[in-house]
Amino acid sequence: MSGRAFPGLALALRFALREMRGGLSGFYIFLACIALGVAAIGGVNSVAQSVGEGIATQGQSILGGDMRFELNQREASPEEHAFLAAQGRLATSASMRSMVRLSDGSDQALVEVKAVDDAYPLFGNLETAPAMPHDALFEEKDGAYGAAVPQLLLDRLDLKLGDRVALGQTTFELRSVIVNEPDMLSGGFGFAPRFMVSLDGLRASGLIQPGSLVEHVYKFALPAGTSDAGIRAIQTEAEQKFPEAGWSIRTRSNAAPALSANIERFSQFLTLVGLTALIVGGVGVANAVRAYLDGKRGVIATFKSLGAPANFVLQVYLLQIVIIALIGIAIGLVLAAAAPYAAAAALASFLPIAGAGGVYPGALTMATIFGLVTTLAFAILPLGRARDIPATALFREQGFDQRGWPRAVYIAIAGGLILLLAGLAIHFAYDRMIATIFIVSTVFAFLILQAVARGVQWLARRSPRVRSTALRLAIGNIHRPGALTPSVILSLGLGLTLLVALALIDGNLRRQIAQSIPERAPNFFFVDIQSTEVDHFKQLLQQAAPDGKIVSAPMLRGRIVALNGIDVSKLTIPPQGAWVLRGDRGITYAKNIPENSTLTQGQWWPQDYSGEPLVSFSAQEAGELGLKLGDTVTVNVLGRNVTAKIANFRQVQWESLAINFVMVFSPNTFAGAPHAWLATLTEPDATPAREAEVLKKVTQAFPAVTSVRVKDAIDVANNLVSQLATAIRAAAAVALAASILVLGGALAAGNRARIHDAVVLKTLGATRRTLIKAFSLEYLMLGLATAVFALLAGGIAGWYVVARVMRLQAQFLPDVALSTVVIALVLTVGFGLAGTWRVLGHKAAPVLRNL
Repeated sequence: MSGRAFPGLALALRFALREMRGGLSGFYIFLACIALGVAAIGGVNSVAQSVGEGIATQGQSILGGDMRFELNQREASPEEHAFLAAQGRLATSASMRSMVRLSDGSDQALVEVKAVDDAYPLFGNLETAPAMPHDALFEEKDGAYGAAVPQLLLDRLDLKLGDRVALGQTTFELRSVIVNEPDMLSGGFGFAPRFMVSLDGLRASGLIQPGSLVEHVYKFALPAGTSDAGIRAIQTEAEQKFPEAGWSIRTRSNAAPALSANIERFSQFLTLVGLTALIVGGVGVANAVRAYLDGKRGVIATFKSLGAPANFVLQVYLLQIVIIALIGIAIGLVLAAAAPYAAAAALASFLPIAGAGGVYPGALTMATIFGLVTTLAFAILPLGRARDIPATALFREQGFDQRGWPRAVYIAIAGGLILLLAGLAIHFAYDRMIATIFIVSTVFAFLILQAVARGVQWLARRSPRVRSTALRLAIGNIHRPGALTPSVILSLGLGLTLLVALALIDGNLRRQIAQSIPERAPNFFFVDIQSTEVDHFKQLLQQAAPDGKIVSAPMLRGRIVALNGIDVSKLTIPPQGAWVLRGDRGITYAKNIPENSTLTQGQWWPQDYSGEPLVSFSAQEAGELGLKLGDTVTVNVLGRNVTAKIANFRQVQWESLAINFVMVFSPNTFAGAPHAWLATLTEPDATPAREAEVLKKVTQAFPAVTSVRVKDAIDVANNLVSQLATAIRAAAAVALAASILVLGGALAAGNRARIHDAVVLKTLGATRRTLIKAFSLEYLMLGLATAVFALLAGGIAGWYVVARVMRLQAQFLPDVALSTVVIALVLTVGFGLAGTWRVLGHKAAPVLRNL
């Protein structure tokens, strides 16, 4: 038949659709792999965009104003206040942590105090139960100011509305329960329940003292129609008029930067997990295409015998693959489009701005591109083999596996598509460095898994001859042509490696929080100790805990505004070091090297030093910021810029939870500046009753001092880690699900060859028991090989994250190793025997007729 009988793509499409009339049999794994990966990537990014859109559209309510100015440890000066008030309707608030005590002094709790004025809230509504006007809720009545609190605090202290508690030196009546605080998200994460009062009530409490860790916040509503450009102009004017104010400025377009950044980071992680699932699914795509084409040997041979050009054959089956991929992508997109609606319902009580759902074309388009590129990247090699194999070879051979690698052009196309996939992943990433490391690691894992598979086959090929017939057959199956070894090890390897790494990270983090950190951490942190009271405070602690160890340090709050004279807003800072420059940092001064630090570079200043201001910087953070000895750091403290030269670097043991600071200044730097003190009490053998007694004595004697029981903070952190671990495990399960699908597809693809082998062996006298034993041993050895790789690779990845990224002590966890081995063996042996049982029941005659 001449080439003119096959005029091109239109005819190829007709043949492709005609061949697909028989259904999608053999492509269910293909469809599931693509749909799963596309749904994961599209769903995660749709939810992230939905939340981001919620933050953007509700920016005024979330922020509590069009603009927000925050000052630490001081109120705005008259000039600053006049400038802010001139911009629009102004609302003032103050926030700090403190202790609330029962009226009889029998119990107390840490709270996040928020004091508001009559203008609060500028946007949104403060919802309380019962609903009360501002004056009735907060005014002083019968010797007590009013307070609104969450139900959590009532439950924690066994209180009810109408009860009275003490805050500082003042009595407050609990008048209503907070149902919705409109600007809660803009304040960041709180470790304690909210305690909302009036500014007058907070001032009466006596908690605001010189050096107290209190945040003064000024929000204002601008005239209607003020553009973002107008807001930027106000911010510029504020910075120019008050260059040393040291305030943190946020606008309605950046209402919750910490939340937005965390959502972007987590969505990137989940996107990478989804991409892992898609890449693992790509192996399933390759297996499905290879098996499908293998079943079409006769059709392909007939095409070629009738004179069809090789390109026509390629077009027919490429179109079929693309059509099937589009069906899988469509299924994934439906699931992805539903994800924002499901997330809005699930997160409504936790994240009010989760959005009301919606379809996000950008996220769905990105997922579609990933799905198509992955399909083509993994399908092109088996399609290339089908194009180039002669018709006579197709009539003679069992399949395509004997033909080796396709031509270089197909390898180049596949390589180019994989590079495109990597480029897209990096381009769309929030942190491109992490995405690059992920891509490189994935490619490396693929290469290593291929090497492991070849190594296992090499060992099987060179193993000594064994007497057991079943074991000899199992070893032969591992290294024979067309063996399942590469597919099984590759399909399970990535999924199990990811699970091992995440399990080790989670286990080590939990061990640190539950065991190692509590063993070294102090029992209490005491904050806001006034300089005039610090000696009396230490005496009280010594009397209350004679065997305890007391450590104290002066503490101020400051923000780094410049490095080497360059404004930090104009510097490009690596993501891992950006946290140091984000917001205010606790800073201190000291004559001697802090107890939990080790000098790594430079010299400490003399005790009587009186020269230019010097600073000791944490070595790890300094390296991340690119700082060196002799560089200068400018911090804004109490509305004044102070520049100090870096004299030395320290190795800081952050995991000890002791008193540690990124920056320790020479004592002369802040001479005369008002500040409070921070203290810790460490009493390793103290019982909960003993801790409660100490806490009660401190709270009664020093009501303005904030006491933080470290065990409570660790419990909060543990709960957060548990919630995060659950989410991460669920995400990792997507990759494992893809691995299981690919494993099932790989085993199904090998069933035809297994049927042939089983029939021949049974004809030669092999019993069903012998064959079952042989196949079981084969799957057992493949599962063990995969488990060993996953333990090694996942162990290295987990160790790197724990030891290098988190800077914690990493430990191998035997239970993780055991569970990994069990999962690998259950999956390989279970799936393998499920398919083999059907193979062994196949009738011999149809197979023998075709030999």
